[in-house]
Amino acid sequence: MARKYFGTDGIRGKTNTFPMTADMALKVAMATALSLQHDHVGLHQNRVIIGKDTRLSGYMLEEAMAAGFVAMGMEVIMLGPIPTPAVAMLTRSLRADLGVMISASHNPYEDNGIKLFGHDGYKIPDALEEAIETRLDQDLSGQLPDSDLIGKARRMEDAHGRYIEFLKNSFPRGISLDGLKIVVDCAHGAAYKIAPQVLWELEAEVVPMGVYPNGRNINANCGATATSALQERVVSEKADLGIALDGDADRLIMVDEKGQRIDGDQLMALMAQSWHEQGRLRGNGIAATVMSNLGLERFLKGRGLNLVRTPVGDRHVVERMRNDGLNLGGEQSGHIIMSDYGTTGDGLMAALQVMAVLKQQSFPASTAMNVFTPVPQVLQNVRFETGHKPLESDAVQAAIAKAETTLANDGRLLVRASGTEPLIRVMAEGDNQDLVQSVVSDICAAIEGAAKSA
Repeated sequence: MARKYFGTDGIRGKTNTFPMTADMALKVAMATALSLQHDHVGLHQNRVIIGKDTRLSGYMLEEAMAAGFVAMGMEVIMLGPIPTPAVAMLTRSLRADLGVMISASHNPYEDNGIKLFGHDGYKIPDALEEAIETRLDQDLSGQLPDSDLIGKARRMEDAHGRYIEFLKNSFPRGISLDGLKIVVDCAHGAAYKIAPQVLWELEAEVVPMGVYPNGRNINANCGATATSALQERVVSEKADLGIALDGDADRLIMVDEKGQRIDGDQLMALMAQSWHEQGRLRGNGIAATVMSNLGLERFLKGRGLNLVRTPVGDRHVVERMRNDGLNLGGEQSGHIIMSDYGTTGDGLMAALQVMAVLKQQSFPASTAMNVFTPVPQVLQNVRFETGHKPLESDAVQAAIAKAETTLANDGRLLVRASGTEPLIRVMAEGDNQDLVQSVVSDICAAIEGAAKSA
């Protein structure tokens, strides 16, 4: 079924523009409540928790969704600004039927989104998304319960404390972060209080960045998608490493003491190697998306481990991990899932696991976290007008076919539409940097031409 509202990570769009309006948020809540009640997913309609990041529009969407759930008879617990993985964890901990995270992750503040978690802490299944979509196009006013059956809402005061203890309990006992000076960039986002607190409680010397949200500065030249300021700060502070989270803290990029950026592929390689040596890595490999570098695949293969590739999106990684019995997976962009601890990508949790390895190995970050040599990889994005379909152009398809022939067996090519933005992402990799760049440039030029002529 083609999706009208849900993308690769929930519903997302520009605030006050369909579908990211208060009216739509209200209806999403009502449609979700009805779908939980009627679609035989094994849940009891009862309790929902709602978290959000620090975007200005979070106030509007939080209240609208709370009203929708209450109108349908559900008990609502509002958590306030809190990371996405905390919502997943608390959904299970509080035995809620549903968890909602209001966030557009790494997008600018003008955007927002709605992510939904089931009672088990995992993102809701496709069947439930489809049931919700069907109801979003219906008039739901006739399905409201009687006035004496409406629900109620309240705020939870100790959500941060519960999540902090959850994170600390994942860190190996007997070691601490004592002796490490860490710069942490919270992107003025959902972890702006929690991340520095966790690191301090584990005895690190903490230099916080991006901890003054004003509703409009989330992800603005900071965080996991813009690490330049963090890289400079790590060097100037003579810190041991840097941690960059995105707006909802479900992804992680790290920086070594030399100011070098360390992506999710390197972090997964480090953890996979360490866990394998300790006998902790299940399934003899890890799951990662088609975007992960060929160098990661070669590194794992050299150690007798497998790289199972999935479509882009951490929900696809999680699904494959569950099917194959894997306990480690993620994305090059920094979503890292460790199923021994959680059900979704968790930037802070992943950072703690990486730092545990660093403490155990006693290596500097530049030695420990640069695990393999990446194959030259080029990724370019081409923006297009919403409603256009440049990938259907004959010229674009011809350019892609030519590129595949050029790369042949010496590299990989991936051309895909983003599931969250009107972008075409073009990625190629191979041992010849110039060839890879030429292939990507040719395809991007064809896409731009098709977009202009549409």
